[in-house]
Amino acid sequence: MVRQISPWKVLTRRKHLQADGNEGETKLNRVLGLWDLTALGVGSTLGAGVYVLAGQIAKDQAGPSVMISFAIAALASLLAGICYAEFGARVPKAGSAYVYSYVCIGEFAAFVIGWNLILEYVIGTASVCRGISLYLDSLLNDTLKTTFAEVAPMNVSFLGSYFDFLAFGLVVVFGVALAFGVETSTMANNFVTCLNIFILGFVIIAGALKADLANWTVDPASFAENSTFANVTIGAGGYFPFGFEGTLQGAATCFFGFVGFDAIATTGEEVRNPRKNIPQSILLSLLIIFLCYFGVSTVLTLMLPYYLQDANAPLPYAFEYVGWTVPMWIVTVGGLVGLMASLFGALFPLPRVMYSMAQDGLLFRFLGKVSPRFRVPVTGSIVAALFTATIAGLFDLAQLVSLLSIGTLLAYSVVAISIMLLRYMDYCEPENNRGQKEGQATETTSLTSRTDRFTCGSVCKQLFNVHGIREPNAISSRIVGVLATLFCLLSLGLGVLIMQEHHSIASEEPWVLAVLVILIFLIFLVILLICLQPREVRSRLFRVPFVPVVPAISIFINIYLMLQLDTWTWIRFGIWMIVGLSIYFFYGLPNSYRELKRQRAGWQKLKYSDRL
Repeated sequence: MVRQISPWKVLTRRKHLQADGNEGETKLNRVLGLWDLTALGVGSTLGAGVYVLAGQIAKDQAGPSVMISFAIAALASLLAGICYAEFGARVPKAGSAYVYSYVCIGEFAAFVIGWNLILEYVIGTASVCRGISLYLDSLLNDTLKTTFAEVAPMNVSFLGSYFDFLAFGLVVVFGVALAFGVETSTMANNFVTCLNIFILGFVIIAGALKADLANWTVDPASFAENSTFANVTIGAGGYFPFGFEGTLQGAATCFFGFVGFDAIATTGEEVRNPRKNIPQSILLSLLIIFLCYFGVSTVLTLMLPYYLQDANAPLPYAFEYVGWTVPMWIVTVGGLVGLMASLFGALFPLPRVMYSMAQDGLLFRFLGKVSPRFRVPVTGSIVAALFTATIAGLFDLAQLVSLLSIGTLLAYSVVAISIMLLRYMDYCEPENNRGQKEGQATETTSLTSRTDRFTCGSVCKQLFNVHGIREPNAISSRIVGVLATLFCLLSLGLGVLIMQEHHSIASEEPWVLAVLVILIFLIFLVILLICLQPREVRSRLFRVPFVPVVPAISIFINIYLMLQLDTWTWIRFGIWMIVGLSIYFFYGLPNSYRELKRQRAGWQKLKYSDRL
């Protein structure tokens, strides 16, 4: 007789992870190589932002030190990138952070992350399509806007003023192309991305010929008597006109310019030699992206003083300022090319995440059905494209962008937490996992133990690892899980304190400094206690260095950036989560319960036959 299964068992069941180096079977077509993945990561990230972001940050936040802002943001992105790289090598499956959290944390956390990844890719694709529409419209004197407003006006407060047929059509065309030909679509993306990098290389070289170091040493006193600059914010002048605080604020904005490389991690089942190519492509794409941002921001502030930058189109304006008309039009075309590459990169991962969740029974099964001819989830790709196209047609760009970052930051945080848990995870396989296939979810949880008993004495001894145990066990794994949760709460408290009381910290008020010191001390203590726990044996696969320090820094950065988001963003996020949780509790959870019940019945039957 099968005993009752508790809801906690279902919510926390994890995918079984095999560490034998086998990539496992896949229904998808393995056609992507190192350069395909690198082009996907670069194209997803290096869109119109490189043509706009540097000028905006230089003018309003960082001045010439915008290049340092990009360097700091690149370092923060690298911390998240190497966490993705390790998981890409160890768990080469479609689904990115969804699969990683399923392996390390459990089913419910995995669904939340997967649902937020869907939000990220839907909003990312829709915002890029709206951006292309607005970009073309600016070159056509608002012809598209006028026409669409006459044909399909919308007088609803929370929607756009008109239905954007161009944005809708772009998503449908790209979605259908991806559904029926990944290899051909990837070749087109490689070409567009290479063209984008070539244009940016031209911008950097041409801009360097017009560089003037005097633009980095501006003296505000020289503008005191000039009424022309009366309404221009010059700050303190020099290399840090808004202080180093402005440079750090610029770095927080620059961080979102590196979002998109995680698209590589969704391709695990379509890559040749994924354990090698996924980590290399993530790191290589981040390097290329940083060099492009760093080069463009450097020449931009050398060509034109920071206070004269055009916030909407800085590169064309800079070349117009120095009297070069032809490069100005080359840069204008480059913006459109970058947007096209971003569209492919944003839409490509969406059906892969839906496919992975549908295969696990957490989303509707038909979304994970793979075409035997094209070896692509055709139905899921078309449904994803139609849904995204509708969002792109209905909402304005400003309404879309506010939701873009929250899913990304949450996914980055969970991947970093998962790396911390995975490194200290107990790999003792319970008997009820015998015969399970790789990637299949089982009732194994972080609380499962065969021999270890949880007592106050055993936990206290293991907390400081008194006996010098070198291999993880159930008690040490659970301790790391609790300490990781405590670290997240302390990081949240420290982030709130810095955000709300930064003026009190700057003025050195005693109570604020006392709370700050206590929080920092507790954070260091938690990290030290995690370091004392036994960790897994070193493997030959790519690994994040200095665990748990590197994941901890990444978690804090992501939490702090999430705290910067406005209230309405969190409200919209809450509505999205209500829809997702309704699907999970009324569809995904019953599927998981039935699957777990079937597994347990099979295990008990096997155990009975062994006795005979």
